[in-house]
Amino acid sequence: MATTTASHLLFIFFVLYLSSTPLLASSLRKARKQINVEDFGAIGDGKTDASQAFLRAWGKACQSSDDHTTIYVPRKRFFLRSVDFQGPCRGSSIMVHLDGSILVSPQYIEMGLAEDWIRFVDVNGLAIVGGYLDGRGKQLWWCKENSQKCPPGATSLSVYGSKNVVIRNLTSVDAKLYHVVIHSCENIKIEGVKIYAPSDSPNTDGIHVQNALNVHVLRTAIKTGDDCISVGPGTRNLRINRIACGPGHGISIGSLGKGLEEEGVSNVTVTNAVFTGTTNGLRIKSWGRPSNGFVKDVFFKRVLMNNVENPIVIDQNYCPWDEGCPNQHSGVKISHVTYTDIKGTSASQVAVKFDCSPISPCQGIRLRDIKLTYQHQPAESVCKNILGVAHGQIAPPSCL
Repeated sequence: MATTTASHLLFIFFVLYLSSTPLLASSLRKARKQINVEDFGAIGDGKTDASQAFLRAWGKACQSSDDHTTIYVPRKRFFLRSVDFQGPCRGSSIMVHLDGSILVSPQYIEMGLAEDWIRFVDVNGLAIVGGYLDGRGKQLWWCKENSQKCPPGATSLSVYGSKNVVIRNLTSVDAKLYHVVIHSCENIKIEGVKIYAPSDSPNTDGIHVQNALNVHVLRTAIKTGDDCISVGPGTRNLRINRIACGPGHGISIGSLGKGLEEEGVSNVTVTNAVFTGTTNGLRIKSWGRPSNGFVKDVFFKRVLMNNVENPIVIDQNYCPWDEGCPNQHSGVKISHVTYTDIKGTSASQVAVKFDCSPISPCQGIRLRDIKLTYQHQPAESVCKNILGVAHGQIAPPSCL
């Protein structure tokens, strides 16, 4: 009995000691106020419109003076139409904790010309954790394949003009258009996200980043019908690490240079990526037309290609449907791009293709330790209008 009592006393003293430490004290201070969407009228039956209930819950959280507030979505199925969660908010951070699933109408006509399904705007301090977004895009995909009179569709999750945002452990399936868009934002982290759509689903980019600063995408798996990750103008300091892509169109910087006046892309790093059965692997593409845009300081390292049609490609003659750019040349300046430790198999004879602009040649391109084969045989490389160097073992043989 004395031993048991002594053990209890030691435990109590240990707990008291921990509670006096800065770490636990900080955790206690940061205890979150929780708001349940069901308390605002949301019905989780998968068919009753819960849009206004979610907006009321957001309004309550956004106007709260508490430093940390959680909006809780329980493990049920909630139907939402197009919703905008607007900031700025009074508190320092809001967490949207999704244990449940969110569905949109499969009837794309009901979305009209809405560009976004779920959109967060002008929020500083946001975490979206867990959950399942079902974009139910099949009817719109069918329309696009069989008709010319279809709306473009809505992105499933968009974040605009926001800072200090985390998206973690979210699953997005069958988006009508893009799955996740980060636009005009700063300090964004996307981690543990899973994205799924069929390989023939049109324009279903996994993650699109544009005009954003300090974005980190890691531990993410993407299977879709378009780019796994696409990078638009004005993106700086983008890190992509531990990504599995395929099916899809790979990781694309671009397309860039559609307009004459356009911000550039700089300081992009892709490491520890795996591409399986994709149309492209590592791609930089620009429209074949005048532009003052640029791409510089890009690093691709430790990448595995599994039967990828175009493992490494720079295409500065992008001109879909031959509209607005035939017989012109890209003005986008591409420089200081490094490929290191890129290995695997190509689904085409040409595994490395650098098709750069004759009026703005690619400069400072570096290859180191490349090993890409085609049907167990050496692949080929093609170079146009490019200046660069190769080091280490290079296969296919470098054309630099």
